[in-house]
Amino acid sequence: MDWLDQIKWDEQGLVPVIAQERDTGDVLMFAWMNREALRLTAERGEAVYWSRSRQKLWHKGEESGHSQQVHEMRLDCDHDVVLLKITQRGHEPGIACHTGRHSCFFQRLDGQQWTTVEPVLKDPDHIYSK
Repeated sequence: MDWLDQIKWDEQGLVPVIAQERDTGDVLMFAWMNREALRLTAERGEAVYWSRSRQKLWHKGEESGHSQQVHEMRLDCDHDVVLLKITQRGHEPGIACHTGRHSCFFQRLDGQQWTTVEPVLKDPDHIYSK
């Protein structure tokens, strides 16, 4: 059996993926992959995701320059979530989020409100302006 056949793909042919920084353990982002994205990620050693909004493959860093080197891929016990252990690379090391922050998980619930707890490392207008 092909290793990709062991994954429980959802009804859209996607699997949720968590990108975790290998050195710190920080969870940097959550995204989706289809079969081709997961195969390409394994082949290239760099994260390739499926963009649901654009309906196309998205090689992380193709626009921002903030790519993800994949060191390890893990599958959960139910075979329906993939964990990538990555090193975040780029012009400004450590930026994984399109908001210019280290992590997409930069808001914390404090009482009854969300509080931003991570700074913007680079203005996203400067990251995506070409």
